[in-house]
Amino acid sequence: MAYNEKSIQVLEGLEPVRKRPGMYIGSTGISGLHHLVWEIFDNSIDEVVAGKCNNIKITLFKDGSVCIEDNGRGIPPGLNEKTGLSTVDTVFTVLHAGGKFDDSAYKTAGGLHGVGASVVNALSTYLTVVVKRDGRIYEAKYENGGKITQPLKVIGNTNKSGTTVTFLPDVTIFKNIELNANTIKERIRESSFLYKNLKISFYDENKDETTEFESNTGIIDFVKYLNEGKTTCNNIAFFEGKSDDIEVEISFQYTNSSTELLVSFANGVKTTEGGAHETAFKGTITELVNITARKWDILKDKQENFSGEDVREGLTAVISIRVPEKIIQYEGQTKNKLFTPEAYSAVKKVFWEKFVFWLEENRKVSEKIIQKILIARDARIAARKTREDIKKLREKTQGLILSGKLTPAQSKDYSKNELFLVEGNSAGGTAKLARDKKYQAILPLRGKVINAEKVKLKDLLCNEEICTIISCIGAGVGNDFNIKDIRYDKIIIMADADVDGAHIACLLLTFFYRFMKPMVEQGHIFVALPPLFQIKDNKTKEEIYLWTEEELETEKLNHKSYELQRYKGLGEMDAPQLRETTMGKTRRLMKVSIDDAILAEKNVNTLMGDNIVIRKEWINANINFDPE
Repeated sequence: MAYNEKSIQVLEGLEPVRKRPGMYIGSTGISGLHHLVWEIFDNSIDEVVAGKCNNIKITLFKDGSVCIEDNGRGIPPGLNEKTGLSTVDTVFTVLHAGGKFDDSAYKTAGGLHGVGASVVNALSTYLTVVVKRDGRIYEAKYENGGKITQPLKVIGNTNKSGTTVTFLPDVTIFKNIELNANTIKERIRESSFLYKNLKISFYDENKDETTEFESNTGIIDFVKYLNEGKTTCNNIAFFEGKSDDIEVEISFQYTNSSTELLVSFANGVKTTEGGAHETAFKGTITELVNITARKWDILKDKQENFSGEDVREGLTAVISIRVPEKIIQYEGQTKNKLFTPEAYSAVKKVFWEKFVFWLEENRKVSEKIIQKILIARDARIAARKTREDIKKLREKTQGLILSGKLTPAQSKDYSKNELFLVEGNSAGGTAKLARDKKYQAILPLRGKVINAEKVKLKDLLCNEEICTIISCIGAGVGNDFNIKDIRYDKIIIMADADVDGAHIACLLLTFFYRFMKPMVEQGHIFVALPPLFQIKDNKTKEEIYLWTEEELETEKLNHKSYELQRYKGLGEMDAPQLRETTMGKTRRLMKVSIDDAILAEKNVNTLMGDNIVIRKEWINANINFDPE
């Protein structure tokens, strides 16, 4: 191909966004799709932060379109001198145009880059804006990636103020434009916790259901929500303060759980990858707990210090800071990580002063918590020794341990290899015959898999099936896990499509989520979806595999004479059938992902934890039990 002057393209207007959407919203998958909603929603939240809005309404329509309405000040409608367009048209059609660059409009804001509204417009089939301001109602319309079809014009009068944005994501950009109502509701819930007395309503047209969110105590309610169903060790603590114009709010509570749950926000935007504020909190709480433990003679002179992992075991904490727009620094447009150095100093100063006082004022509770941390430290040291012992044993007996269990792949190209974790001996034997020997490895699961939600790592390492899985994957476990060392690109759970199979899958997923979480986060964990039925046409001899009752009913109508087989388990399939339906090119796999870390954490704790009442309530509300 020729490389000359004609090879250089100049993309105008919103064309760069449509050409490279991932640069602006992270991906064109489900997370990028929801990011469109967050961009517009965050603009409404910025009005809340400015003290100009206390009511937001979000509507999800059946066709996939979304409407977000607030009672803020409304986007200024006047002419923009630089673009020659109205300010509304400028905000929605020009990149890097908005009220976030001048701190006279927003002292703190989540929409840092000022490109959110225009990016949403660029990636939508249509977008309509209605602005209520200064006694008038204005409307502007855009189609096919942000092309102005109706410049801003007055359409009526009003005594209210606010902005309403309605848009339909572009099906040619996104793989799927079906927004998840639960994901949207969780994001709304978070925001209602971050801003006291903000009322947010969500209407789902598909269910004809309205849900309202409002909190009177802010992030205290957030911690309470996160710890539902858990046994707690202290009343919820809450600290707030200000340093160098940065407002800091921190709330925490210890539980008897073996895991930590830390959620952080900067200017109302969830920083899923943490950053300066999280680092400051983690370092401060670890340092102060160690100082206090030695001061109170709980931690002896020759004893090893508590690690951050020890101190945060069972800790649920929410950090929310508000940083002036002029100094805030995120990582990229998706704002996953906070870089602002001043945030580190502010959080450390505020939290240090408040936490020192809290420890002394709550001496009995504090001692109880530190004793819990001491137990966690001792368990960590014991687990470390157990890992070392197991490693030595594995090095001596690696071949013996796996020879009777693992059927390995021939290829050493780990980027293509797959490990099937197969329920039962019978299905495991069939899977060995059905596999692609070059790239697919088979590990039958013969014993009971332990519930990783209820045990510490030391106990987990005593479970033979878990140890075998760890050995096969080859990347360590817990804090020692290194994603770079995994021996398979895909870990595929293959279990019967029944209650027992679902239970085994849940146990394995809980283990991966708790002790090999990067594999889940980076998309290496899958669940195989074996068919439930097979229809064989008696005339044509055509064999059709079906996965749902709906598919079955449709195929029944398409065939006059047929034989029907119902698969109650993987063992009922022969090797060619298993290869065709579950292991070969036409298989169906479900990738396990974490779209919402908080929701995932709560669901894992609910399903695999000790609170039977909450588990039953969740199952009744979320799972349909279809009759046979």
